[in-house]
Amino acid sequence: MPGSRTLRIGTRNSPMALAQVERVRQLFAARYPDLAVEVLSMTTSGDRWQGSLAALGGKGAFTKEVDSALLAGEVDLAVHCVKDVPGDRPAPAGTVLASYLARDDVRDCLVHPGGTRLEDLPAGARIGTSAVRRVAQLALHWPHLNPVPIRGNANSRLAKLDAGEDYDALILAVAGLERIGRQDRITQVLDVDTIVPAVGSGTLVLQCREDDPDTRDLAASLGDQRTWQETVAERTMLHILQGSCHSPIAGYARTEPDGRISLRARVISLDGKIVLDVHEWATDPITLGTSVAAALLRQGARDLLA
Repeated sequence: MPGSRTLRIGTRNSPMALAQVERVRQLFAARYPDLAVEVLSMTTSGDRWQGSLAALGGKGAFTKEVDSALLAGEVDLAVHCVKDVPGDRPAPAGTVLASYLARDDVRDCLVHPGGTRLEDLPAGARIGTSAVRRVAQLALHWPHLNPVPIRGNANSRLAKLDAGEDYDALILAVAGLERIGRQDRITQVLDVDTIVPAVGSGTLVLQCREDDPDTRDLAASLGDQRTWQETVAERTMLHILQGSCHSPIAGYARTEPDGRISLRARVISLDGKIVLDVHEWATDPITLGTSVAAALLRQGARDLLA
């Protein structure tokens, strides 16, 4: 039990990030009523930058300031979306990804002001998304649509859509809209076998210092074993492929009723004309992620990603 200690949590200061931390705070409050929680929010370089994330060094742009605060001892725990945590390199030295919370909805969705479904949009319709995974799968299934880059948090993207000048529709994460209470904007939820989700979709990770066993134990007490094995399978595959924010890689692991884990993964050219697709099952997540990555490499993933 943590006694009367105060746990300091670091996070981005976007509405979604703050909602995520509130979820974590409530989980701690339910389990440890005497634990005081303080939140330190900060703006990251990824929040400030309005250009391509690839030009800024990738997804680590959303986590490095929080990581720095963690390593400096300014906070004890960081809450991240797994999608924002770089998969091509380990966690920063001195930190550990201590637990994964029970997974939320992994699916992408269409947001259209008039309620039109994706398959009914006219040729040339402008779809706001900056995720190359989504761009490639749009090109695969709906090549007549026009993906247009968009940056900013979910609220600002919705505002840009509603302005009606640059975008006809958006593709966003279902979990993200649910976390900020905007699930009412969802027009169409997209099937996971059509638009394969991003690695780590719907999952929050708790990160702490490696030399802080008390906080590690606190974080671990909120962890979900099923989510852990699914995330490890996905991130093992991503790490072997050396995927980053500008890699058209999709991957979704599921725990089957018989206890095995399945992993569906895709590497797709941005024009949607080359699709490498692997679906395998195993009982060990690292074995599964390694095997799926090896199968994609045999199909030519290295050349396609290069």
